[in-house]
Amino acid sequence: MKAVLQRVKHAKVDIDGQTVGQIEKGLLLLVGIKTGDTEEDLRYVADKLTGLRIFEDESGRMNGSIKEMGGAVLSVSQFTLYGNTSKGRRPSFIEAARPEIAEPLYHAFNERLRANGLHVETGVFGADMAVSLVNDGPVTLIVESKNQ
Repeated sequence: MKAVLQRVKHAKVDIDGQTVGQIEKGLLLLVGIKTGDTEEDLRYVADKLTGLRIFEDESGRMNGSIKEMGGAVLSVSQFTLYGNTSKGRRPSFIEAARPEIAEPLYHAFNERLRANGLHVETGVFGADMAVSLVNDGPVTLIVESKNQ
């Protein structure tokens, strides 16, 4: 499992001109599920993201987690994170989990974030989405599960 996280001032997801998920200060997560990922992978990534110290404290140092600062999460499924561009000009998505496997894991991942005390908004799995954000910092990181 892989999550690209961006610390944001605000972010939203629109589908056909309608906003389906929106947050103010927090994290935008682009979430990819790989073939072979399990609930252990999603727990690892969710717990890592919950405690990651990437928000500024009173002294301006990146010393606070999203949970500590009370921010929200906007989670967007993104199978293209497992696109392989090493050969040719067309990406191969063979490593991305099939939708019938990935969708329940994606929903379980979001539930784990909620169980960790975070407010979570989402896009719609498999939909054609327009994601808008204002990156804060900018801060962009990649978190991958242990079995990667």
